Amino acid sequence: MFEFSERLRALPPYLFVELDRKKAEAQARGMRVIDLGVGDPDLPTPPHIVEAGQKALEKPQNHHYPSSAGMPAFREAAAEWFERRFGVKLDPRTEVITLIGSKEAIAHFPLAFVNPGEVVLVPTPAYPVYHIGTLFAGGETYYLPLEARNGFRPDLSSLPEEVLSRAKILWLNYPNNPTTAVVSREWFSEVVALAREHGLIVAHDAAYCELYYEDYVPPSILEVPGAQEVAIEFHSLSKTYCMTGWRIGFAVGNPELVKGLLTVKNNVDSGCFQAIQEAGIAALTGPQDCVAEHRRIFDERRRIMTEGLRRLGFEVYPPRATFYLWVRTPEGYSSAEFCARLIEQAGIVVTPGSGFGEPGEGYFRIALTVNKEYLEEALQRLASLNL
Repeated sequence: MFEFSERLRALPPYLFVELDRKKAEAQARGMRVIDLGVGDPDLPTPPHIVEAGQKALEKPQNHHYPSSAGMPAFREAAAEWFERRFGVKLDPRTEVITLIGSKEAIAHFPLAFVNPGEVVLVPTPAYPVYHIGTLFAGGETYYLPLEARNGFRPDLSSLPEEVLSRAKILWLNYPNNPTTAVVSREWFSEVVALAREHGLIVAHDAAYCELYYEDYVPPSILEVPGAQEVAIEFHSLSKTYCMTGWRIGFAVGNPELVKGLLTVKNNVDSGCFQAIQEAGIAALTGPQDCVAEHRRIFDERRRIMTEGLRRLGFEVYPPRATFYLWVRTPEGYSSAEFCARLIEQAGIVVTPGSGFGEPGEGYFRIALTVNKEYLEEALQRLASLNL
């Protein structure tokens, strides 16, 4: 009876909705499913953060509309955390904004700067929301393939001048989901130089910057001289502090870019619940040993699965960050076919690489978001398939 808008009809099927459907089908057949699909940590939010949130719930001043920009105290805490972590000083009044999780801001950001028909440079395979936000803003997505031969970094030198002349935003995401790739500060310097030369906005999704291993520590693009003229960076407390359900994050960077995002948010949301912002303050300013412990746990899981998959003959891209593994599908299978077989015959949910974009074909992503006993069981089930 009612017809969806053209923008909704143009949307690709949302990747994780389809995974949930297949998972439900397997469970309906009585199969005990091991879900390595969605990147939702199984670890609980640290107790001191929960306690701060509980106390904040009781405060009457938190029961009213919050500011779309966020509490000054939360923005100050985010700025202080950022300076400690990256050595970059920010003005919390103009260069920091509170988010209802980084997803909403990533989706809304193009609305502030992209006019219909203008180009947004989007990596692929990638988090689907970069393209979806572009679509909702009426922009045109120009895809930048992430391939193993380039270390899963976009080849920015190959961009046609005609595309660059119309491009408004360049999306980046490092450490990268789904490929787990990482980059150096020097590579970010090349990006900033390109952006300054062509008047590009660089929008960097840094959701996984605190999940790193061995001798690698992810940089912020804002560490690069000149980056604050062209860049905005999106941070999330979801993965760092295991707060996915709390929905809180922050964006930092160029004041005009922050102001544009705030103008959109002023018109579409009423801000993040202040009690959750108080919990966020406890996360950012409190003891950080919980973050180190999360890294230790995910590192142990990373080693178990990487070594186990290699013993079974899988080709695994060696991750130095994130809590994912990016794995080649066995010969003779498409990504979707292999992932469907895992759900149907082994009760293991993983994500087909093709769901993140065409260059993801031939890969699948594993989320290390279950305990090591389940991971070891998943390896046993994989071995029983005789692939």
